[in-house]
Amino acid sequence: MKKDIDFGTVEGIAVAVAKHTDVATGQPAWNVYLINYNNFPVENVLVASKGYGVVGGEEVKTSVLRHMFERVEAKSFVQVEPIDPGIFHINNEYWVSYYIDRQIYDKRFVFVPDSIIEENLIEISMLQMEGVLHS
Repeated sequence: MKKDIDFGTVEGIAVAVAKHTDVATGQPAWNVYLINYNNFPVENVLVASKGYGVVGGEEVKTSVLRHMFERVEAKSFVQVEPIDPGIFHINNEYWVSYYIDRQIYDKRFVFVPDSIIEENLIEISMLQMEGVLHS
């Protein structure tokens, strides 16, 4: 059972929603990235993403998407998925699980409604982009 598993404390892992310019259209576009700030790789990384919330009194849910990465190298990042700004007004959750050696680590990163806005953008040096960083 999950309650019997010893999950280690997640450190050095972050999720970012970053803005860039789409080369095909010249328009702003957004992507979600998993960043490994650690000096060692993480392996068998699973990222489950979903959106949920209430809009106009109606419950809203997106599909659950699952992404698998065999390895995320030390001091590097991977693009998880593109994200539509149309869902920035609901919770956007990224549940990340990974292994270091034989130890499993697990953490849920939630971007709360309207947290992904221009006023909250910072420079994310690892990505060389502006975005909202959740660690």
